[in-house]
Amino acid sequence: MNLPTPQLEPIMQLTVQVAKPVEAGNVTHALGTGKRRIIPITGGTVQGTARGQSMAGEVLPGGADFQLVTSSTAAQLDARYIILLSDGSHIYITNSAVRTGSEEDIAALVRGESVPPERIYFRCAPRFEVERADLAWMTQTLFIGTGARFPDRVEMVFYEVK
Repeated sequence: MNLPTPQLEPIMQLTVQVAKPVEAGNVTHALGTGKRRIIPITGGTVQGTARGQSMAGEVLPGGADFQLVTSSTAAQLDARYIILLSDGSHIYITNSAVRTGSEEDIAALVRGESVPPERIYFRCAPRFEVERADLAWMTQTLFIGTGARFPDRVEMVFYEVK
């Protein structure tokens, strides 16, 4: 069978500024239990180009990353935020992610310490809602990303799967 091999095209780099996490306690969910952690998003920057269109802009304050910590080495992330492009239009992002690492490295992140990004597995699948009609293709395309957590920010690169 000759199916096309997916290719990755970088479309945007984000630096998302975050505030101190809110620890919301242990919760029960459909698949078990975990610790709920909410990380407020306070702003950030976006750079990039997708299909010849500028993706430059800013991450607006007010979003958050709703994490479910499932073990001492893993968390499921559900971040929701909006970016304001330089032309004044908006893109709403829902970003589901998985972050894993050794117990020592994850504990260091929780304490607000830097951990080299290559020691943490941080992969995401962003979905977009767009205001501009010429960006509607983003709502019908698959994207993946990679990220790194730092004490005051998260850095990510999103890729279009072609």
